[in-house]
Amino acid sequence: MPTLQFKGKNIIWNHHLSIPYHTLDEVEKLHFQPEKADGNLIIEGDNLLALKALLPQYAGKVKCIYIDPPYNTGNEGWVYNDNVNSPMLKEWLGKEVGKDDLTRHDKWLCMMVPRLKLLRELLADDGAIFISIDDNEQHILRMAMDELFGEENFIANIMWQKKYAASNDTTGVAAMHDFILCYQKTSSFHRNLLPRTEKQDKLYKYDDGDGKGLWRSDNLLVKTFSESSVFPIKNPNTGDEFTPPKGSSWRGSRETIKTWLSEGRIFFGKDGKGAPQLKRYLSEVQQGIVPTTWWTFDEVGHNDAANKELTEILGEKKLFDTPKPSSLIKQVLLLSTQKDSIILDSFAGSGTTMHAVMDLNKDDGGNRKCIMIQMAEATEAEPKKNICKDITSERVKRAIDKYGYDSGFQYFKVGIPIDAETLLSGNLPTFKQFADYVYYLCTGESLKNKSAINEKSYFVGEHGNSVIYLVYKQDFDELTRMALNLTLAEKIIAEHPKKKIIVYAPACFLEEDYMKEKNIDYVGIPYNLFRRAGV
Repeated sequence: MPTLQFKGKNIIWNHHLSIPYHTLDEVEKLHFQPEKADGNLIIEGDNLLALKALLPQYAGKVKCIYIDPPYNTGNEGWVYNDNVNSPMLKEWLGKEVGKDDLTRHDKWLCMMVPRLKLLRELLADDGAIFISIDDNEQHILRMAMDELFGEENFIANIMWQKKYAASNDTTGVAAMHDFILCYQKTSSFHRNLLPRTEKQDKLYKYDDGDGKGLWRSDNLLVKTFSESSVFPIKNPNTGDEFTPPKGSSWRGSRETIKTWLSEGRIFFGKDGKGAPQLKRYLSEVQQGIVPTTWWTFDEVGHNDAANKELTEILGEKKLFDTPKPSSLIKQVLLLSTQKDSIILDSFAGSGTTMHAVMDLNKDDGGNRKCIMIQMAEATEAEPKKNICKDITSERVKRAIDKYGYDSGFQYFKVGIPIDAETLLSGNLPTFKQFADYVYYLCTGESLKNKSAINEKSYFVGEHGNSVIYLVYKQDFDELTRMALNLTLAEKIIAEHPKKKIIVYAPACFLEEDYMKEKNIDYVGIPYNLFRRAGV
């Protein structure tokens, strides 16, 4: 398979692995109806750090990812901000990516690839990712996704009709659509049928009063020729016989047509004197429609509708250049989620995704959960700017009130890194934050039974035939005196006989022979923190 080459690729290809895990710190004053949040999270901070921080809890659990990243038009004012250990990439930091930047495609890919790799880790095996994009990067994104997700996991390149009329000031060919590029993680993903529309159901307008319900007429001919389905059909009202035109045939065999005639499924026009037609009953049609790659604005909305929606909720006009209507995201959710799915948007912007999730839950009684990530985007000129707090979360709050959603959310900020340097400096995470992280490091999976975490006994969780402990307190002075000792080891052994015991601790006072005999694996913190124990 051809691969995409770009400046910086060899530097950033595994950059996501070097990103330290960070804490996610709760900001209680910015919660909204947290008793009804039920898993809905809004996270303020760099989405690369936030995605890495989500791994311990959500790796392999997200059913649907929708993102609307910068389109890289050269007019968006986005800057490359990833602090990669490379002189070339450090030269890019903080510099606005404009149209005349000869490396703008390279910078965009260097920004996107580490995020896409983490998004893939968060995606469930039966999940799918949907990415809004336009012609500036669509072709490049497609090649990158083939390499990152596998060419065989491409699902569709959906075209969304974002405008209903061409702009008067267009000098070239007016762009009337954007793309939504869709990839599955594995072949376990299965798309849903989309709900039938009122417009489609209105086609079924006839009723014979025989209890079979509404029906519409359909052609009795098929284009696929079958010699056995070429024969005359007699109109019982007039005696006229009708034979398929040359090269065509009836939809059924002689026996099938005979059965349909006896059941009244074939009719001969309003006056009973015409050619045979088939009755299609609404009660028998597939209760859903196969999604296509062409989504029109009258089905899912357009940019103007999105702007009006935002103005109605927030009272401000033109907050974003290319906002998405909630009806568009609902279509994505209808196609890809179940009622209990987790949805993630790491370029949250105006908060449309969580709005759409809550609206769909209201429609069908679902319990979908949404996680959104958005940077504050403060600058020297606007040091108090905070898109996440003032737009993303505010939009969701007002939508809940305006549309009566029985929901809420919790608000978090990306906190401190959990690494050796931070721990040794005395800037420490809580026991629960560290326990989540340690369990993921140890097992590669998220901790399911968080209620079992016990700070007093240092218990973190179980995995297969192993138990995991963390000897730790959020106090640097105490940590210097803490260790895995004989008293603690014997207590753990008594509680978990015949289990493999993995203990993370600042020090260990046990002899190697004893640990081997008792099946204890010690991992030192912070220096050995990143060594995964065999479980």
